[in-house]
Amino acid sequence: MGILLVTGAGGAGRTTVAAATALAEARAGRRVLLVSADAEHGLGVDVLRPTPGADFRREFLALQERSATALDLLGAAPFEDAELTELPGSAPFALLRALRDAAARPDLDLVVVDLPPLHDALALLALPEQLRRYLRRLLPPERQAARALRPMLAQLAGVPMPAQWLYETTARWEAELAAVQAVVDAPTTAVRLVVEPGPAATETLRTARLGLALHGLALDTVVANKLLPAESQDPWFAALTAQQHEHLDRLRTGHDGAVHVLPHLGRDPRGAEDLALLAVDTKPAPAPAWTVEDRRAEDGILVWHVPLPGAVKEELSLVRRGDELLLAVGPFRRSVPLPAALRRCTVAGAGLVDGDLRVRFAPDAGLWPKAP
Repeated sequence: MGILLVTGAGGAGRTTVAAATALAEARAGRRVLLVSADAEHGLGVDVLRPTPGADFRREFLALQERSATALDLLGAAPFEDAELTELPGSAPFALLRALRDAAARPDLDLVVVDLPPLHDALALLALPEQLRRYLRRLLPPERQAARALRPMLAQLAGVPMPAQWLYETTARWEAELAAVQAVVDAPTTAVRLVVEPGPAATETLRTARLGLALHGLALDTVVANKLLPAESQDPWFAALTAQQHEHLDRLRTGHDGAVHVLPHLGRDPRGAEDLALLAVDTKPAPAPAWTVEDRRAEDGILVWHVPLPGAVKEELSLVRRGDELLLAVGPFRRSVPLPAALRRCTVAGAGLVDGDLRVRFAPDAGLWPKAP
Protein backbone atom coordinates (compact mmCIF):
# COMPACT_ATOMS: atom_id res chain seq x y z
CA MET A 1 0.00 0.00 0.00
CA GLY A 2 1.14 3.54 -0.73
CA ILE A 3 0.68 6.51 1.59
CA LEU A 4 0.63 10.00 0.07
CA LEU A 5 0.74 12.91 2.52
CA VAL A 6 -0.38 16.25 1.05
CA THR A 7 0.60 19.54 2.66
CA GLY A 8 1.50 23.06 1.58
CA ALA A 9 1.23 26.72 2.33
CA GLY A 10 -2.00 27.90 3.90
CA GLY A 11 -4.54 28.76 1.23
CA ALA A 12 -2.57 27.10 -1.57
CA GLY A 13 -5.24 24.42 -2.10
CA ARG A 14 -3.78 21.35 -0.42
CA THR A 15 -7.21 19.90 0.44
CA THR A 16 -8.34 20.34 -3.17
CA VAL A 17 -5.18 18.69 -4.52
CA ALA A 18 -5.49 15.82 -2.04
CA ALA A 19 -9.10 15.21 -3.06
CA ALA A 20 -8.29 15.53 -6.79
CA THR A 21 -5.42 13.06 -6.42
CA ALA A 22 -7.59 10.54 -4.58
CA LEU A 23 -10.37 10.87 -7.18
CA ALA A 24 -7.98 10.42 -10.12
CA GLU A 25 -6.47 7.30 -8.59
CA ALA A 26 -9.91 5.87 -7.80
CA ARG A 27 -11.08 6.48 -11.38
CA ALA A 28 -7.93 4.69 -12.57
CA GLY A 29 -9.12 1.57 -10.76
CA ARG A 30 -7.16 1.75 -7.53
CA ARG A 31 -8.75 1.23 -4.13
CA VAL A 32 -8.29 4.63 -2.51
CA LEU A 33 -9.13 6.22 0.82
CA LEU A 34 -8.93 9.98 1.44
CA VAL A 35 -8.19 11.00 5.03
CA SER A 36 -9.39 14.57 5.47
CA ALA A 37 -11.29 16.70 7.93
CA ASP A 38 -12.21 19.30 5.30
CA ALA A 39 -12.98 17.47 2.05
CA GLU A 40 -16.48 17.83 0.65
CA HIS A 41 -19.03 15.04 0.59
CA GLY A 42 -20.00 13.33 -2.65
CA LEU A 43 -16.57 13.39 -4.30
CA GLY A 44 -16.81 9.86 -5.63
CA VAL A 45 -14.10 8.57 -3.27
CA ASP A 46 -14.22 7.08 0.23
CA VAL A 47 -13.36 9.63 2.92
CA LEU A 48 -12.22 8.97 6.49
CA ARG A 49 -12.68 11.98 8.74
CA PRO A 50 -10.64 12.20 11.96
CA THR A 51 -12.79 12.62 15.06
CA PRO A 52 -10.80 14.60 17.65
CA GLY A 53 -13.72 15.01 20.07
CA ALA A 54 -14.77 11.36 20.08
CA ASP A 55 -11.16 10.17 20.27
CA PHE A 56 -10.43 12.44 23.22
CA ARG A 57 -13.51 11.28 25.14
CA ARG A 58 -12.77 7.61 24.48
CA GLU A 59 -9.12 7.88 25.57
CA PHE A 60 -9.93 9.99 28.63
CA LEU A 61 -12.66 7.65 29.83
CA ALA A 62 -10.46 4.59 29.26
CA LEU A 63 -7.65 6.17 31.30
CA GLN A 64 -10.13 7.15 33.99
CA GLU A 65 -11.45 3.58 34.17
CA ARG A 66 -7.98 2.09 34.50
CA SER A 67 -7.21 4.55 37.29
CA ALA A 68 -10.55 4.15 39.07
CA THR A 69 -9.21 2.57 42.27
CA ALA A 70 -6.50 5.17 42.74
CA LEU A 71 -8.95 7.99 42.00
CA ASP A 72 -11.39 6.55 44.55
CA LEU A 73 -8.66 6.60 47.21
CA LEU A 74 -8.11 10.28 46.44
CA GLY A 75 -11.84 11.01 46.61
CA ALA A 76 -11.98 12.20 43.01
CA ALA A 77 -15.37 12.40 41.28
CA PRO A 78 -15.22 10.71 37.84
CA PHE A 79 -16.26 12.48 34.64
CA GLU A 80 -19.09 11.28 32.43
CA ASP A 81 -18.99 11.17 28.65
CA ALA A 82 -21.56 13.95 28.22
CA GLU A 83 -19.54 16.52 30.18
CA LEU A 84 -16.23 16.04 28.37
CA THR A 85 -15.08 18.51 25.72
CA GLU A 86 -11.89 18.02 23.77
CA LEU A 87 -8.76 19.91 24.77
CA PRO A 88 -6.64 21.98 22.37
CA GLY A 89 -4.12 19.72 20.66
CA SER A 90 -6.51 16.80 20.19
CA ALA A 91 -6.70 17.19 16.40
CA PRO A 92 -3.10 16.09 15.61
CA PHE A 93 -3.49 12.89 17.62
CA ALA A 94 -6.81 12.13 15.95
CA LEU A 95 -5.23 12.60 12.51
CA LEU A 96 -2.30 10.32 13.39
CA ARG A 97 -4.70 7.69 14.71
CA ALA A 98 -6.75 7.91 11.48
CA LEU A 99 -3.54 7.52 9.45
CA ARG A 100 -2.56 4.45 11.45
CA ASP A 101 -6.00 2.86 11.08
CA ALA A 102 -6.15 3.57 7.35
CA ALA A 103 -2.68 2.12 6.75
CA ALA A 104 -3.72 -1.10 8.52
CA ARG A 105 -6.55 -1.80 6.09
CA PRO A 106 -5.68 -4.63 3.68
CA ASP A 107 -8.40 -3.65 1.19
CA LEU A 108 -6.67 -0.43 0.03
CA ASP A 109 -4.04 0.37 -2.60
CA LEU A 110 -3.50 4.02 -1.68
CA VAL A 111 -4.23 6.32 1.25
CA VAL A 112 -4.15 10.06 0.50
CA VAL A 113 -3.89 12.19 3.63
CA ASP A 114 -4.84 15.85 3.75
CA LEU A 115 -2.31 17.24 6.24
CA PRO A 116 -2.38 20.67 7.96
CA PRO A 117 -0.33 23.58 6.56
CA LEU A 118 3.39 22.92 6.17
CA HIS A 119 4.83 23.94 9.56
CA ASP A 120 2.07 22.13 11.46
CA ALA A 121 2.44 19.12 9.15
CA LEU A 122 6.18 18.86 9.81
CA ALA A 123 5.58 19.05 13.56
CA LEU A 124 2.86 16.40 13.24
CA LEU A 125 5.09 13.97 11.34
CA ALA A 126 7.85 14.40 13.93
CA LEU A 127 5.47 13.89 16.86
CA PRO A 128 5.50 10.05 17.17
CA GLU A 129 9.29 9.83 17.30
CA GLN A 130 9.54 12.73 19.74
CA LEU A 131 6.96 11.35 22.14
CA ARG A 132 8.51 7.87 22.05
CA ARG A 133 11.88 9.39 22.95
CA TYR A 134 10.36 11.31 25.87
CA LEU A 135 8.62 8.17 27.16
CA ARG A 136 11.85 6.15 26.98
CA ARG A 137 13.75 8.82 28.89
CA LEU A 138 11.12 9.41 31.57
CA LEU A 139 10.05 5.77 31.96
CA PRO A 140 12.90 3.58 30.69
CA PRO A 141 11.79 0.07 29.68
CA GLU A 142 14.43 -1.52 31.92
CA ARG A 143 12.74 0.00 34.97
CA GLN A 144 9.61 -1.93 34.12
CA ALA A 145 11.35 -5.22 34.83
CA ALA A 146 9.93 -5.23 38.35
CA ARG A 147 6.34 -4.74 37.21
CA ALA A 148 5.75 -8.51 37.45
CA LEU A 149 6.01 -8.08 41.24
CA ARG A 150 3.43 -5.32 41.43
CA PRO A 151 0.28 -7.48 41.27
CA MET A 152 1.61 -9.49 44.23
CA LEU A 153 2.49 -6.33 46.14
CA ALA A 154 -0.93 -4.93 45.34
CA GLN A 155 -2.59 -7.99 46.89
CA LEU A 156 -0.48 -7.69 50.01
CA ALA A 157 -1.13 -3.97 50.36
CA GLY A 158 -4.78 -4.18 49.39
CA VAL A 159 -4.52 -1.38 46.81
CA PRO A 160 -3.04 -1.27 43.29
CA MET A 161 0.45 0.10 42.93
CA PRO A 162 0.19 3.51 41.19
CA ALA A 163 3.12 2.74 38.90
CA GLN A 164 1.39 -0.37 37.56
CA TRP A 165 -1.23 1.43 35.47
CA LEU A 166 1.32 4.11 34.61
CA TYR A 167 3.66 1.58 33.00
CA GLU A 168 0.77 -0.23 31.36
CA THR A 169 -0.48 3.02 29.87
CA THR A 170 3.03 3.94 28.76
CA ALA A 171 3.46 0.56 27.05
CA ARG A 172 0.16 1.03 25.20
CA TRP A 173 1.14 4.55 24.08
CA GLU A 174 4.52 3.26 22.97
CA ALA A 175 2.88 0.57 20.84
CA GLU A 176 0.45 3.03 19.25
CA LEU A 177 3.15 5.61 18.54
CA ALA A 178 5.44 2.94 17.10
CA ALA A 179 2.67 1.87 14.71
CA VAL A 180 2.19 5.45 13.49
CA GLN A 181 5.92 6.02 13.14
CA ALA A 182 6.23 2.83 11.10
CA VAL A 183 3.69 4.24 8.64
CA VAL A 184 5.48 7.61 8.42
CA ASP A 185 8.90 5.97 7.98
CA ALA A 186 7.78 3.37 5.44
CA PRO A 187 9.51 3.56 2.02
CA THR A 188 6.06 3.61 0.41
CA THR A 189 5.17 6.90 2.16
CA ALA A 190 5.78 10.15 0.29
CA VAL A 191 4.87 13.81 0.72
CA ARG A 192 3.35 16.13 -1.88
CA LEU A 193 3.81 19.90 -1.48
CA VAL A 194 1.20 22.37 -2.77
CA VAL A 195 2.20 26.01 -3.30
CA GLU A 196 0.84 28.97 -5.19
CA PRO A 197 3.53 30.53 -7.42
CA GLY A 198 4.39 33.73 -5.62
CA PRO A 199 7.03 35.46 -3.48
CA ALA A 200 6.80 32.92 -0.63
CA ALA A 201 6.83 29.78 -2.80
CA THR A 202 10.59 29.16 -2.97
CA GLU A 203 11.05 29.64 0.78
CA THR A 204 8.14 27.26 1.40
CA LEU A 205 9.85 24.71 -0.86
CA ARG A 206 13.17 25.13 0.96
CA THR A 207 11.49 24.71 4.33
CA ALA A 208 9.66 21.60 3.16
CA ARG A 209 12.75 19.95 1.66
CA LEU A 210 14.83 20.66 4.74
CA GLY A 211 12.22 19.65 7.32
CA LEU A 212 11.28 16.46 5.48
CA ALA A 213 14.88 15.42 4.79
CA LEU A 214 15.77 15.82 8.47
CA HIS A 215 13.20 13.11 9.19
CA GLY A 216 14.17 10.94 6.22
CA LEU A 217 10.99 11.62 4.23
CA ALA A 218 10.65 11.96 0.47
CA LEU A 219 9.21 15.05 -1.20
CA ASP A 220 7.23 13.41 -3.98
CA THR A 221 6.06 16.29 -6.17
CA VAL A 222 5.74 20.05 -5.96
CA VAL A 223 2.33 21.18 -7.18
CA ALA A 224 2.23 24.78 -8.43
CA ASN A 225 -1.46 25.51 -8.03
CA LYS A 226 -3.73 28.29 -9.34
CA LEU A 227 -1.59 29.29 -12.34
CA LEU A 228 -3.29 32.05 -14.30
CA PRO A 229 -3.70 31.78 -18.10
CA ALA A 230 -0.93 33.45 -20.08
CA GLU A 231 -2.95 34.72 -23.07
CA SER A 232 -4.63 37.73 -21.46
CA GLN A 233 -4.27 41.11 -23.19
CA ASP A 234 -4.93 43.06 -20.02
CA PRO A 235 -1.60 44.67 -18.89
CA TRP A 236 -2.27 44.22 -15.18
CA PHE A 237 -3.34 40.61 -15.61
CA ALA A 238 -0.41 39.89 -17.94
CA ALA A 239 2.06 41.32 -15.39
CA LEU A 240 0.62 39.14 -12.64
CA THR A 241 0.88 36.08 -14.89
CA ALA A 242 4.49 36.92 -15.77
CA GLN A 243 5.29 37.19 -12.06
CA GLN A 244 3.76 33.77 -11.44
CA HIS A 245 5.85 32.22 -14.22
CA GLU A 246 9.00 33.81 -12.79
CA HIS A 247 8.33 32.17 -9.42
CA LEU A 248 7.46 28.93 -11.21
CA ASP A 249 10.91 28.90 -12.82
CA ARG A 250 12.48 29.37 -9.39
CA LEU A 251 10.50 26.43 -8.06
CA ARG A 252 11.77 24.24 -10.86
CA THR A 253 15.34 25.33 -10.15
CA GLY A 254 14.97 24.66 -6.43
CA HIS A 255 13.51 21.16 -6.71
CA ASP A 256 15.22 18.11 -8.16
CA GLY A 257 11.94 16.30 -8.77
CA ALA A 258 8.79 17.06 -10.68
CA VAL A 259 6.95 20.38 -10.51
CA HIS A 260 3.38 19.86 -11.67
CA VAL A 261 1.37 22.90 -12.77
CA LEU A 262 -2.36 23.19 -12.14
CA PRO A 263 -4.51 25.93 -13.68
CA HIS A 264 -6.63 28.46 -11.86
CA LEU A 265 -10.21 27.49 -12.67
CA GLY A 266 -11.51 31.01 -12.20
CA ARG A 267 -13.68 29.75 -9.35
CA ASP A 268 -13.44 27.68 -6.20
CA PRO A 269 -13.30 24.00 -7.24
CA ARG A 270 -16.59 22.25 -6.49
CA GLY A 271 -17.54 18.66 -7.05
CA ALA A 272 -15.93 15.74 -8.83
CA GLU A 273 -15.85 17.30 -12.30
CA ASP A 274 -13.81 20.29 -11.15
CA LEU A 275 -11.48 17.98 -9.24
CA ALA A 276 -10.96 15.92 -12.40
CA LEU A 277 -9.37 19.03 -13.96
CA LEU A 278 -6.82 19.19 -11.14
CA ALA A 279 -5.43 15.65 -11.11
CA VAL A 280 -1.72 15.11 -10.51
CA ASP A 281 -0.31 11.86 -11.87
CA THR A 282 3.30 11.27 -10.84
CA LYS A 283 5.29 8.43 -9.35
CA PRO A 284 6.61 8.82 -5.78
CA ALA A 285 10.26 9.75 -5.41
CA PRO A 286 12.58 7.71 -3.17
CA ALA A 287 13.34 9.07 0.27
CA PRO A 288 16.80 10.59 0.78
CA ALA A 289 19.19 7.94 2.06
CA TRP A 290 21.27 8.33 5.22
CA THR A 291 24.39 6.28 4.57
CA VAL A 292 27.61 5.42 6.41
CA GLU A 293 30.75 5.52 4.27
CA ASP A 294 33.63 3.37 5.50
CA ARG A 295 36.89 5.25 4.87
CA ARG A 296 39.00 3.52 7.50
CA ALA A 297 41.40 2.15 4.87
CA GLU A 298 42.04 5.63 3.41
CA ASP A 299 41.60 8.08 6.30
CA GLY A 300 40.90 5.94 9.36
CA ILE A 301 37.36 7.31 9.73
CA LEU A 302 33.74 6.59 8.95
CA VAL A 303 31.52 9.28 7.40
CA TRP A 304 27.81 9.55 8.05
CA HIS A 305 26.09 11.24 5.10
CA VAL A 306 22.89 13.08 6.10
CA PRO A 307 21.07 14.74 3.16
CA LEU A 308 19.85 18.21 4.15
CA PRO A 309 18.88 20.03 0.93
CA GLY A 310 18.66 23.77 1.42
CA ALA A 311 20.63 23.81 4.67
CA VAL A 312 23.16 26.56 5.33
CA LYS A 313 26.13 26.29 7.65
CA GLU A 314 25.08 29.21 9.86
CA GLU A 315 21.79 27.49 10.77
CA LEU A 316 23.30 24.10 11.54
CA SER A 317 24.41 22.66 14.87
CA LEU A 318 25.31 19.15 16.08
CA VAL A 319 25.75 17.75 19.58
CA ARG A 320 26.67 14.17 20.47
CA ARG A 321 24.78 12.88 23.50
CA GLY A 322 25.41 9.25 24.35
CA ASP A 323 24.19 7.15 21.44
CA GLU A 324 22.27 10.02 19.84
CA LEU A 325 23.18 12.92 17.60
CA LEU A 326 21.17 16.08 18.31
CA LEU A 327 20.68 17.88 15.00
CA ALA A 328 19.37 21.43 14.68
CA VAL A 329 18.80 22.88 11.21
CA GLY A 330 17.09 26.25 11.02
CA PRO A 331 13.81 25.91 12.96
CA PHE A 332 13.97 22.10 13.06
CA ARG A 333 15.47 19.78 15.67
CA ARG A 334 15.81 16.02 15.81
CA SER A 335 17.54 13.55 18.09
CA VAL A 336 18.82 10.78 15.83
CA PRO A 337 19.96 7.40 17.17
CA LEU A 338 23.45 6.62 15.88
CA PRO A 339 23.92 3.52 13.73
CA ALA A 340 25.49 0.67 15.71
CA ALA A 341 28.96 1.06 14.17
CA LEU A 342 29.11 4.79 14.96
CA ARG A 343 28.26 4.27 18.63
CA ARG A 344 31.76 2.81 19.04
CA CYS A 345 33.32 5.97 17.59
CA THR A 346 34.03 9.53 18.59
CA VAL A 347 32.97 12.51 16.50
CA ALA A 348 35.96 13.83 14.57
CA GLY A 349 34.29 16.72 12.77
CA ALA A 350 31.57 17.64 10.30
CA GLY A 351 31.07 19.61 7.11
CA LEU A 352 28.21 20.67 4.84
CA VAL A 353 28.77 20.22 1.11
CA ASP A 354 25.96 21.02 -1.35
CA GLY A 355 23.21 20.00 1.05
CA ASP A 356 25.07 16.87 2.22
CA LEU A 357 26.00 16.92 5.91
CA ARG A 358 29.07 14.76 6.40
CA VAL A 359 29.76 13.82 10.00
CA ARG A 360 33.17 12.19 10.52
CA PHE A 361 33.65 9.50 13.16
CA ALA A 362 36.93 8.02 14.40
CA PRO A 363 36.79 4.46 15.81
CA ASP A 364 37.39 4.35 19.55
CA ALA A 365 40.21 1.85 20.13
CA GLY A 366 38.69 0.82 23.46
CA LEU A 367 35.29 0.03 21.96
CA TRP A 368 36.05 -1.07 18.40
CA PRO A 369 36.13 -4.85 17.85
CA LYS A 370 39.65 -6.26 17.69
CA ALA A 371 40.70 -8.02 14.50
CA PRO A 372 41.09 -11.80 14.98
